[in-house]
Amino acid sequence: MKVLYFHQHFSTPAGSAGIRSYEMARHLTARGHQVTMVCGSYSAGKTGLADPFVRGMRRGTVDGIDVIELDLSYANSDGLLKRTGTFARFALRSICIALSEKYDLIFATTTPLTAGIPGIFARWLRGKPFTFEVRDLWPELPKAMGVIRNPLALWALGALEWMSYHSAHRLIGLSPGIVEGIAHRGIPHERITMVPNGCDLDIFASGVEPWAPEGIAPGDLVALFAGTHGQANGLDAVLDAAAEIKTRGRNDIRFVLIGNGKLKPSLVARAEREGLDNVLFLDPVDKARLAQLMARGDLGLQVLADVPAFYYGTSPNKFFDYIAAGKPVLNNYPGWLAEMITDARCGFAVAPRDPMAFADALETAAADRPALKAMGERALELARTRFDRQALAGLWVDWLEGTLK
Repeated sequence: MKVLYFHQHFSTPAGSAGIRSYEMARHLTARGHQVTMVCGSYSAGKTGLADPFVRGMRRGTVDGIDVIELDLSYANSDGLLKRTGTFARFALRSICIALSEKYDLIFATTTPLTAGIPGIFARWLRGKPFTFEVRDLWPELPKAMGVIRNPLALWALGALEWMSYHSAHRLIGLSPGIVEGIAHRGIPHERITMVPNGCDLDIFASGVEPWAPEGIAPGDLVALFAGTHGQANGLDAVLDAAAEIKTRGRNDIRFVLIGNGKLKPSLVARAEREGLDNVLFLDPVDKARLAQLMARGDLGLQVLADVPAFYYGTSPNKFFDYIAAGKPVLNNYPGWLAEMITDARCGFAVAPRDPMAFADALETAAADRPALKAMGERALELARTRFDRQALAGLWVDWLEGTLK
């Protein structure tokens, strides 16, 4: 079959963004299917195309995937109005592609929620089978975070969510809470499956040469965060823990925060203002470089703002990268990942808004390196047995193929 695949933030491993869509598209081509990927120009991503844009578009083949990149730039640091405008323009141009391209099945993945719009048009105007993948629950998450408060905007997003779900023949959720959120909108469970983010073991667990940035001593405990520095990520909790570690006189515990985002300048300014020299900020890196950093790191930080909608409604890329690298995870909010970490004994689950508990966990990790190593081994076992990208991609492709049956 020929799949028309919409993901506004598509990236190959050469970028610093998640590569779920890249890997899923490659698995489709490995099964003999053709894939046309439609995306924008995401600042954290690399599409693999380098030719100039012609009439706002460039097209080429990347690792067997036909890629259509629209000249619509997007960055996590963009303001709400600019992001909204970019999402709207991508949706409008995507509708034109969905109504003109030749394909057998249309697939769209969030975020943003507007990713479902071309699928709606393809389903009802062309009668095309449509599969919709939900990575975050909208408008529940932005409403819970207070990002969107206008009642009319929330109503419109709710209507778009309902229409996207009910237009799709099949849906995919990335976490238990997302699956239940879809079902709560009146979709039968037999039309929904859960395929969480996966572990790229070929990148992170393949004898990578460690790399440490300047300022990291050989005996330091290194706690890594790799991801967006935005409101949802709640990285002030890391700085709170860093301040607590400083007051305890620990100079052998270091925090390395890798990535960009709207709040990064304010986080850097706070660290400088408070003299938090145990926190190191790095620019985003590609997957190969991230794997080298992970190889030197001692544990990964799975940090989010304390918003109940996050507890079961997210499937963060970084968690799966950490365990793929065989690193224990320190998680600071309740939910399905905290429960998994506790059950698998592969890290620390601490209460939100509790810098002392956060710091206690880090001191425990630093005090017993053999126990920490055993946690890392259990993390890698969890990655191999439950979240191997290859196995999950096979289930994902099976689900898409079933849309046409």
